[in-house]
Amino acid sequence: MKIFSSNHILLLCFVLFFTLLPVKITSSPRTQAQALIKWKNSLSDLPSSTNSWSLNNINNLCNWTCIVCDKVIGEVSEIQFTNSNATGTLDEFDFAPFANLTVFNLNQHNLDGKIPAAIGNLTKLTVLDLRDNDLEGEIPVEISRLTELRYLSFYNNFLNHTIPYQLSNLQKVWYLSLGANYLEAPDWSKFSAMPLLTYLDPNLNQISSDFPEFIPKCRNLTFLDLSQNNFTGQIPELLSHIKNLRLAINPFGGLIPDEIGFIPGIEVLELYQNCFEGKIPSLGQLRKLSHLNLYKNSLNSTIPDELGFCTNLTFLALGENKLSGELPLSLSNWSNLVDLGLSDNSLNGSVSPVFLSNWTSLTSLQIQNNSFSGKIPREIDQLTNLQYLYLYQNNFSGLIPSEIGNLEALISLDLSGNQLSGPIPSTVWNLTNLVDLQLFFNNLNGTIPPEIGNLENLVSIDVNTNRLSGKLPDTISSLANLQSFSVFTNNFVGKIPMDFGKSSLELNYVSFSNNSFTRELPPELCKGLKLKTFTVNDNSFTMKLKSSWVRRIVVFISEGSSGRVRLALDLGKLKFEHHPDTRCCRVWDKGESSHCRGRV
Repeated sequence: MKIFSSNHILLLCFVLFFTLLPVKITSSPRTQAQALIKWKNSLSDLPSSTNSWSLNNINNLCNWTCIVCDKVIGEVSEIQFTNSNATGTLDEFDFAPFANLTVFNLNQHNLDGKIPAAIGNLTKLTVLDLRDNDLEGEIPVEISRLTELRYLSFYNNFLNHTIPYQLSNLQKVWYLSLGANYLEAPDWSKFSAMPLLTYLDPNLNQISSDFPEFIPKCRNLTFLDLSQNNFTGQIPELLSHIKNLRLAINPFGGLIPDEIGFIPGIEVLELYQNCFEGKIPSLGQLRKLSHLNLYKNSLNSTIPDELGFCTNLTFLALGENKLSGELPLSLSNWSNLVDLGLSDNSLNGSVSPVFLSNWTSLTSLQIQNNSFSGKIPREIDQLTNLQYLYLYQNNFSGLIPSEIGNLEALISLDLSGNQLSGPIPSTVWNLTNLVDLQLFFNNLNGTIPPEIGNLENLVSIDVNTNRLSGKLPDTISSLANLQSFSVFTNNFVGKIPMDFGKSSLELNYVSFSNNSFTRELPPELCKGLKLKTFTVNDNSFTMKLKSSWVRRIVVFISEGSSGRVRLALDLGKLKFEHHPDTRCCRVWDKGESSHCRGRV
């Protein structure tokens, strides 16, 4: 047996002692460069800007793109590698050499996989931005060790499970973004107040709970977005400093708290698509309010006069509620209003010219599906920025004012379902930006003039169920963007222009029914192979329709004016047999013989 001396034993203990101590990896520019190169090599779809991340350039780390170094110690202090759509994971990223990192910004890539728990070792981080990636799994609890953080964003990933309550240990954070993930509700009672928090958005997740009780304790909060979750119950007393409050698309219910009307600095209030009921609270003191959206609730009051004192409003949406009564004249104070939506309520009375004379900044006016009456004011021409005008399904009467033709920016005009009479003003055909024109279900008379050809951008026109007459002008054939053309149930006569459809290759809906059209149908009608619905019943057409291009077409055939005129449709292999008992004929291009019965 070999005898060890006391000196040998002492040396052995010394070696064992230092062997069992934890190994501390020292960081240096070289170890950092090697770690970055290793991670880069695990990624794909990298931009050329990362070519500087190379072993051949290892001694110039501080000159690499996306890298910022501390000038004193010469080590990496910031990684700002963003917006390149690089693909890969964080699995190969070695966090150990980056103990002095203060900014880690990897937003807008295609990074997937889990967030490594080792990220919690970057204890000097002030900014961690991983938004707009494909990261999944849980938010690691180790994030709570990053107590120097000011800015934290996981927005728009695939993160799931509960939000760790330990995030509230980040007492220096002012910006916390958790939105657009699949996160679930934690036990909010375990959350501590975050005294410096000004921005919080856990929107668009799968959170089912009452209003988080820690939020009112965050006294500096100015931006809160809880929208598109499953929050229930009532809104508690809110923060006096809030400027932007977004609670939309939840099942919050009860009354909208009156206290909201006493938050002096609030600028944006979005409560749409909830279950709020009762009255609109008094908001007249909110002079900074610019955006108010209460759309699609169950509010059942009148529009309060005080709302007119919110003179900074640029956006107001009150549609799809149960509001009633007339519009208060105080609403004429909204001289900055750009977008107004009052649709789908039970509002009534006339639209005062005073409103239109003051709402000159409007780009969208949507008051459809109400019970407004009277004439459309001539002052409509003051809305020179208007792009969308929806007055349909009301009780407006009288003439369409010719001044409507001065709205040169108009894209969509819908006056359908009213009691309007007289001719379509000639000025309408000067609205060259018009894409959508809906005038159906009125009492309009007169003709459609050749000037319709001026509407080069027109996609859809529907004038059905009026008393329009005369021939359709040849210029309808020049409407290259046309997809839908409906003139049924009028008093039109003569033939359809023979080139109709030749230039309109996207045409998918055409209705000539219930008029007095005669002679041939346009042979190019189906040229674009998009036609799905085509109705011609109750006319006097007399030709074979050449339609080898038809993929699927629904044709209504009915008795002509003489009662004996037959309409023959030649659809290649698809043939018609006529039978007096059927008015509707449906044809599908099955590539084989098919028989359909119809009466002509």
